[in-house]
Amino acid sequence: MLKNYLKITWRNLLRHKAFSFINILGLAIGMASSALILLWIQNEVSYDQFHVKKDRLYEVYNRSVFDGKLWCWGTTPKVMAKTLKQEYPQIEEVARTNNSTFLFTAGEKRLNIPGYFTDPGFLTMFSFPLINGNPKTALNDVHNIVITQKMAKKLFGNDNAMGKTVKVDSNAYFTVTGVLKDLPNNTRFDFEYLMPWSYAKKIGWDDEYWGNNSIQTYVLLKPGVTEAQADASIIHVTKTHSDTKEIDQFLHPMSKWRLYSKFDEHGKVSGGKIESVRIFSIIASFILLIACINFMNLSTARSEKRAREVGIRKVVGALRNSLIYQFLGESVLIAFISGVLALLIVQLSISGFNLLTLKQLYVPYGNPVFWLIFLFYIFFTGIISGSYPALYLSSFKPVSVLKGTFKAVNALVTPRKLLVIVQFTFAVILIICTIIIREQLQYAQDRDSGYKKDNLVYVMMTGSIGKNFEAIKNDLISSGAAMAVSKTSAPITEGWSDSWGFMWKGAPPKNKVDFNMFNTDGDLVKTMGLKVIEGRDIDPKVYPTDSTAILLNEASVKIMGLKNPIGEIVTNGEGKDARQMHVVGVIKDFILQSPYEPVKHMIIQGPKSWFNVIHFRLNNANSTANNLKRAEEVFKRYNPDYPFEYNFVDQAYAKKFGDEQRIGTLASLFAGLTIVISCLGLFGLAAYMAQNRIKEIGIRKVLGASVAGVTTLLSKDFLKLVMISFAVATPIAWYSMSKWLQGYPYRITISVWVFIIAAVITIFIALITVSSQAIKAALTNPVKSLKGE
Repeated sequence: MLKNYLKITWRNLLRHKAFSFINILGLAIGMASSALILLWIQNEVSYDQFHVKKDRLYEVYNRSVFDGKLWCWGTTPKVMAKTLKQEYPQIEEVARTNNSTFLFTAGEKRLNIPGYFTDPGFLTMFSFPLINGNPKTALNDVHNIVITQKMAKKLFGNDNAMGKTVKVDSNAYFTVTGVLKDLPNNTRFDFEYLMPWSYAKKIGWDDEYWGNNSIQTYVLLKPGVTEAQADASIIHVTKTHSDTKEIDQFLHPMSKWRLYSKFDEHGKVSGGKIESVRIFSIIASFILLIACINFMNLSTARSEKRAREVGIRKVVGALRNSLIYQFLGESVLIAFISGVLALLIVQLSISGFNLLTLKQLYVPYGNPVFWLIFLFYIFFTGIISGSYPALYLSSFKPVSVLKGTFKAVNALVTPRKLLVIVQFTFAVILIICTIIIREQLQYAQDRDSGYKKDNLVYVMMTGSIGKNFEAIKNDLISSGAAMAVSKTSAPITEGWSDSWGFMWKGAPPKNKVDFNMFNTDGDLVKTMGLKVIEGRDIDPKVYPTDSTAILLNEASVKIMGLKNPIGEIVTNGEGKDARQMHVVGVIKDFILQSPYEPVKHMIIQGPKSWFNVIHFRLNNANSTANNLKRAEEVFKRYNPDYPFEYNFVDQAYAKKFGDEQRIGTLASLFAGLTIVISCLGLFGLAAYMAQNRIKEIGIRKVLGASVAGVTTLLSKDFLKLVMISFAVATPIAWYSMSKWLQGYPYRITISVWVFIIAAVITIFIALITVSSQAIKAALTNPVKSLKGE
């Protein structure tokens, strides 16, 4: 019996090649698209879930009220880890991480490589497997270092790295005491080496100041200790050990690090990456559903062709259940063929998908579980797509069929029409969402950054750059490579520091206004192209007292309530540690962090500060390549041991839009695929309807009907369904995107033109798809279609 069913299914596929091709291709595209999204989702939900002790691992968070709002953040004082381990018995182990980048030299190879300072407990807390070395002792000595396979390959080629010596910067030597397997693609940690925290302390990167929240602190709870118990224990760590009485601590579990990073006004987890996972889960489900709807529609549209077969089978004794099994078997077989084709599509497209999503996804062919899931995926798709056709076809009554009185339903509302509406409703929703995402992205990109990004370059201060800065600055300008140079605390595109506790005339007592902090040694306005609203730039060469000068942005002046800010005294700190600064200028707001949010209040401090970066504006009179060549010569002259590595500010600024660009591109991609799948089904339905009405068309043409009239007749019913889809999709898309836009304080207002454009696109595509078959049928010679009569 099974052999007979397979033979019939195969003959049906070959007999109706065009419809078989549309069915298989539509299902394959839908299955491949859903599979790619599911691979992305699996990667997201599996982040850091491979750690053996994941149920006991937490990150320490701070919580306090600033500017009248409750803030939660994951950077802590460096001294907190030591305090937690020594004084809180609920904590079994602790580990801090702090980003660092050093110049590593091994033989003739010199490379700037990023990594972490961390505590020895890191390797026993987290399950990053060591290929060589002992995780319990690998970081015990101040000059030990653990490197990844990737870094070992960079420095030592194929040689065994264990026990080898590497020079760090120009004055320290480390011994490789461990080689880690390269990090998986589903972890938040991103490093190529681990250095002991004791070395950070040795070079002065450690401190015991409770007000310096600058590193991550992780804890491993003892077995049996719950999150609630630990939270209750550590909530007042900062209050107990410092004069800061407004900050509480709590633990954020590893299971929520990736997907739940947002907190509401009560300090409770309220969302994060999980929102994207949910959205793309819905998209994957609907794409697969649309592909299944194609199969349902085309199968039921061909019902008259299979009606006689059903009638004969029932007459000779076939039960309805056996017919249902037969038709479901056919759909599963087609789903299997589509699944194989989908796997090929996934394999061919996954590298491009990885570039788009910045992932390293792959198909785990060697994992038996994958093949079980794949077979279930095929079976599930086959059952879903074949369920309605099986029930519909098996319900035919043999008497009506064999007498020739059976006629397919052509009612006002039919399941087939509803399925077409569902298809195009989702397609229209995706088109509208794509347009709105693109508009929001463009809106933010068009926003004035507040400074001139073009021809602006920054270099990190490594090696001897700091002590030779004045010489470097003079030579950059005298060589013609640069027009202006300024030393700063961070790149102009990033906010590395913030602080509170500032006092000024009229400030409220116990002031909790948080300011972004930025430092400069002078020439900031000229170098960055900032606009001065009042006063002047910081210039310690002309004004020696500018060592304690500050600049305020417009947002700071507003929140501080200063009517005449120039000359105002701002005090940072209390008692003997208090530092008085005077305002010399007010600058126009510029975007330091997110271009989607209002500019935060900022204080720019003068030369009595810390610095990490040199910015310089390239000379417009020369080519960029010429300027950079001259700049490289200057840096090599004063910092010969380090490579000249530079960054263009305009490129760094463009990266701020990366997430939204990827979402927009993915939405466009899947909207396009949805339209393709929907139109494949529409094309098949139109072709079949035209074929069924070929004699009617012939009679109409004999009676004088024009090609345009026949085309309109065949197309209008489908276009009505598309218009209904648009009417259903519009409020759903508007509501969904309104909710999405609420996450952006700086956002567009949804315009009616978005929906008009979406309607035009959808109707145009549908019209092209349907009319191609309608015109073909209308051009058919009526003699050929009626000669059998």
